[in-house]
Amino acid sequence: MLYSIAGTLNSLFILASLYGIWSQLQKIWQRRREGHDNPSDVLSLNQFMVSFLAYWAFFVYGYSIEPFNHFMVWPRAIAALLALGILAEIRRDRCTRSTDMALRLAVLLMFAGAAGLVFGKRFVDEGRLVSQGLIVLVTVLLAQGYAHQIRKIVLARQTGAVSLRMSQFILAMDLSSIFFACVMGLETGWPLLLLATVSAITKLLIMWLFRWEKRIQGTIA
Repeated sequence: MLYSIAGTLNSLFILASLYGIWSQLQKIWQRRREGHDNPSDVLSLNQFMVSFLAYWAFFVYGYSIEPFNHFMVWPRAIAALLALGILAEIRRDRCTRSTDMALRLAVLLMFAGAAGLVFGKRFVDEGRLVSQGLIVLVTVLLAQGYAHQIRKIVLARQTGAVSLRMSQFILAMDLSSIFFACVMGLETGWPLLLLATVSAITKLLIMWLFRWEKRIQGTIA
């Protein structure tokens, strides 16, 4: 009963976080309509690629464990697609080799993940071990990616195209994910607990930077 409640709560917060990611896409589109030379200014390709990998890894992990975790699979599949959309916008804006490679890799992984969902049931144990290892790697990359985003904000002394709303909604999702992981038990829930905790800390730091930016602007004024 508690598992269903925690899973449902986590799914609801993930759905809310989807709106946060959508708001980041909308902010890029709005800046483009307003004629900004660089609509994705200050956005870290590193950070959004790692965010995509995090959603994708849990999408794969959710269908690799027994029982199939619907709470984990479907919302994160949608989140991965939205993150893919942000990568496409960054690629459109910057047209560099790195943005092109990141987008191509993300598209390839989405196809591979979908193929694993359809054809990978006979490899559940192997898939679980691989996805657990991938989640540990993604957690390290996530910390590094958000450190890169934080550094870009500090150096630019502005948040640019970074969406505060996205950080707020994803923080709420992270907190509900921590609760859900605890209810799942450490044997299967530790990857979610690890990544959600690291993600929550980075979101708190980015949200603080929005307050820091206002103080700087007030000092300059």
